[in-house]
This record gives sequence, C-alpha cells and structure tokens, in this order.
Amino acid sequence: MTTQTHGFQTEVQQLLQLMIHSLYSNRDIFLRELISNAADAADKLRFKALENADLYEGDGDLKVRIKADKDKGTLTISDNGIGMTESEIVEHLGTIAKSGTKAFFQSLSGDAAKDSQLIGQFGVGFYSAFIVADTVEVHSRAAGAKEGVMWRSKGEGTFETGPSDKTSRGTDIVLFLKEDDKDFLESYKLEQVIHTYSDHIGVPVELFKEGKEEGEEGGFEAVNQGTALWTKSKSEVSDEEYISFYQHLSHDFGEPLTWSHNKVEGKHEYTSLLYIPKNAPWDLYQRERQSGLKLYVKRVFIMDDAEVFLPQYLRFVKGLVDSADLPLNVSREILQDSKLTQSMKGAIAKRVISMLEKLAKDKPEEYAGFWKHFGAVLKEGPAEDFANREAIAGLLRFHSTHHDDTEHLVSLDEYLERMPEGQDKIYYVVADSFNAARFSPHLEVLRKKGFEVLLLSERIDDWMMSHLTEYKGKQFASATRGELDIEATDEEKEAEKAIEGVLAKVKDSLGDKVSEVRFTHRLTDSPACVVTDEHGMSSQMAKLLASVGQAAPEVKYIFELNPEHPVVKSLDGREGENFEDAVALLFEQALLAERGSLEDPSGFVKRLNKLMLQGL
Repeated sequence: MTTQTHGFQTEVQQLLQLMIHSLYSNRDIFLRELISNAADAADKLRFKALENADLYEGDGDLKVRIKADKDKGTLTISDNGIGMTESEIVEHLGTIAKSGTKAFFQSLSGDAAKDSQLIGQFGVGFYSAFIVADTVEVHSRAAGAKEGVMWRSKGEGTFETGPSDKTSRGTDIVLFLKEDDKDFLESYKLEQVIHTYSDHIGVPVELFKEGKEEGEEGGFEAVNQGTALWTKSKSEVSDEEYISFYQHLSHDFGEPLTWSHNKVEGKHEYTSLLYIPKNAPWDLYQRERQSGLKLYVKRVFIMDDAEVFLPQYLRFVKGLVDSADLPLNVSREILQDSKLTQSMKGAIAKRVISMLEKLAKDKPEEYAGFWKHFGAVLKEGPAEDFANREAIAGLLRFHSTHHDDTEHLVSLDEYLERMPEGQDKIYYVVADSFNAARFSPHLEVLRKKGFEVLLLSERIDDWMMSHLTEYKGKQFASATRGELDIEATDEEKEAEKAIEGVLAKVKDSLGDKVSEVRFTHRLTDSPACVVTDEHGMSSQMAKLLASVGQAAPEVKYIFELNPEHPVVKSLDGREGENFEDAVALLFEQALLAERGSLEDPSGFVKRLNKLMLQGL
C-alpha cells in the first residue's frame, strides 16, 4: 500500500470550513461524537462476531480508550471494535453519503450554539474533530485484516491515505490540538465531558491517568458507568441520567419532552425505553429518512433504526427495545415476518399514545409545543393504525370557529363538551388556508345556528378525515360535502317555490360543468356555493394527489343556490345572454371561494365588468 492524496467531496469541504471557523460555542461536542462512533464500532463487531467469532481475534473485551500526551499536544481516542479497510476509510471519512447533506446546510441558523447541535443528527460527527484539531490522523485495522491503514488531513480540502504500523484491531484517532484547545489534555476536563455525555455508553470508556505518587505508573481507568441504563430498574435511574442517555442516543443537545422506561414480562419479555423529543428533526418529512428504534437482543446491539417496532406516524419517537425472545442472529427480514415483533409494535404504539395522553392532560402547554412540531405526522395515524384510531383522534388538535383565530387549538373532547342541544354531528370544513376555511360560505348557516365548526387547512387534512368517520359515537360531517342535515323553515320552503323554475334553466346553462343544481339552506349571506358529493373527491384531495404526481379525476361539483338571496331571485327575470352571464359569474364566484383559483380568470373579469356596466 502506498501513500495517496485524495480530494474531499465538495460537501465535506464546506463542512470542514464550518467546523474550523464557526462552531466554537460548544467544543465538547467533538469528544461526545468520537466516543459515540467508537462505541458503535464495538457494537458492530459484537454483532458481526455472532456469525464469525474469529473476528474477536482472542480479544472480546471491547472498550474505548482516551489518552492525552501533553508533550506532543495530542489526544488519542481508541477502540478495539470492527475497524476499517482502506476502501472503507476513504468512503467513510472522505465523503458524506447521507442524502440530506444539502438539508444540513439549509438548516444552519448562523447561531453557532444552535448549529453545533446539528452535527450528530446529520451523521457528520467525525468532522467535529476539526473544531479543536489542526491535524487529524486515523490509524485503523479491520477485524480479520492483516494490514492497517492510515488517514491524515489538515482539513484543507485534501486527505492522505497510506499504510499504518497499527497491529491491533480497531481504530485510533489522533488529534493534534490547536493551541487554544490544549485544555482537553487535562484529565479533569476529559473526565467531566465523559461524565456529561457518555456516562451510559454500553462499553467502558477508559481514561489514561498519570501515576499520582512519584515513581508510580499510570494506567487506564474506566470513567463511565459502562452499564446499559435500560437494564436497571427505574428507581435506580435519575432524571439527569435519562436525559444524558437521550442526548447520546439522539445526538440532541436538548432535553426530551417526556420518556417511558418499561419492562414487559409474561408470554414475551422485552424492555423498552422511549423518548419523545421537544423539537422535530430536520428530515422528519423526507421519504428516505431512516427512523425506528435501536434493537438489542439480551443487551447485544443488533441494529439501528429497527423501523418494524414503530408505526410510521410515530417515527419521531427515539429510543430502544431489548428483547429476550428474539434470536441473536435476527435480521430485518425475520423481523418483518415475526408475530412477536408485530405484537411488540402494537404494545409500543399504545405506550407512546398513553405517554402523549398523559402529557396532554398534565402539561397542556408542553403538549401544544409537541403538536406544533409533530401534529402533522400524528395526523397520519387514523389511516395507518385502525386499532388505535379513536385514541389518536383524542390527541388531535384543531382550529375552530369557537375561537376564530390561529392561536387557539381545540380537542375533540372540548368540542363535544360545547355541543348545543340539537347538534348530533361534528362539523368540519377543509380549505387551502385558515382564512379560506374561516370565511367559507359553507359555514354560514352553521354559524347562525351556533354550531362550532373545525377549520382544517393543512395538506393532509382531507385525507385524514376520509379515515376518521366518528369520535365517541358522534359522526363527522363535512360542511362542503353532500347535503347538510338541517331542515328548512317554512319561509325557506316558500322562497324555493317562488323561483323553482330557475333550477332547470341554470342546469341547462352550465351543462356538464356541474353534476347537479339545487337549492340550499346552508347559506345565509352568499348567493351560491359548490359542494362535492358525499363520496366524491374534494378539490383539496385532488390537489394532494397532483402534488405527488398522481392523476386525479376531474371534480364535478354540485352547484347550490340560496333561494333567499336577491341575486339568485333576480335570475328568475333574466333571459338570454344576460342570464347566461349572470349564472356563469355566480358559478365562478363559488369556484373561487372553494378552490382559490379559476381556470379562466380573464373570462371571469370580462363577465364581471360587463354586468357592472349593466348596473348589476
């Protein structure tokens, strides 16, 4: 093997400049990330050795070691884990394979303290070494390989690879510290950082300490607890320890919103430790995002992101599951087909729901913060998780006509408590924006009767409501679908009779642009509106399909006229082109209120101007 010089991937060069010049606010992050990577290397070796025990090479005592050399100004983080080959070292340390690299840079705020918190979340933790080091050297020998490999860089756009004289399995990362960062050569400083961020890593983290007495030899001493936190009883673990473990697990410097540590015994035995974050990760809505729980079997790490244990609508949950019943050589394929994992998935979903119910009940302000970040994801639940549909519905929050503003949200239970006598349905309207929903003409008679209406305006809402048909025995009713089950008064019936001949003329005028024309009493101030059939596709659903590249059928509306409105009454006395223009204008007004746009806006403007000149 000869020494070669390579150029960094463009994204890595940008990242290195960020590390070197910007992120000084929390220098400790580099040690947390390098220790975490070293522990992962130990976990990967333990997993691969399940099939090939020879990879241990007679050394199954896995550990992470840290040694400072004040004379050379170096700090070395070593592990005896899986190690890397030359191709792996180039791939892992020369490129960022993660598809979200661009999103990482877009997420930067310019606030160094906040930006440094993103490093681990984006899988670029190794490069944080350049926050404190002028030069970084890596010496590694892969388990089962004969030769070691060296990687070296000053973080200036290139790196070198070549042979290494490392004979032991694993990886040594040597940091040549900058003058201003020599405090990381002090044992007390290193010990403090390890206790803060790495206390509960499952492998021992050992720190080399000089001999305290003259002539006494120094040696490595374990600093962290090195015990899997989830194996302890809840009474033995403090809140601070749970928070510290969450930060290690999630690469999040913040505290979790809440957590649950649970051991299940009986027919199946497993332990789960689940966290709900305070803030949404940057890639929450990216399709290629890896999500899931860490899987351990009898305390042996098996895989990251075991998505089979969490339904997709709970993909924001962080944590782990340790099973006593799964085989150590379990694979993703086995997990998918396992009745045990499906049972665990259902139980874990119920536990997360109960965590959220407790949070909503005991700390409504904190739950409001959760909803702001994760509400749109939770809305996927009614379609995905039929068994828990009503419980999920109880966690949903909506804008409504009760407050009529964007600040307040209501639950379905609050809605039911306020329902007046005579109301037997939960009314809602879906529109393209909050104001479009709030001022929708479909709400006029519901407001008049004092019925509260839920105002939905997110892209997912119409799809969600197609799977949410009732709550606690009360049916949901869309204000824009079908006929409202509200009986007409005698005065309203008389108004219909007076101009009943208008309906057929309007239908003839509009032709196949509409599926039906009828009178309605859902309107009080507006002359007309369009609605969809009870089981037809709404315009919002059509837009949702179009946004993901799927062809949507043409929406044919039912055109409804308010027989008590002066403009509609005036149709009875119009003929010819004047009638045609008036009907077209009414229909286009209704479409505009429903969809927010028209296919032929210039035609609408011409007709409007023409009728204005005629004195309409």
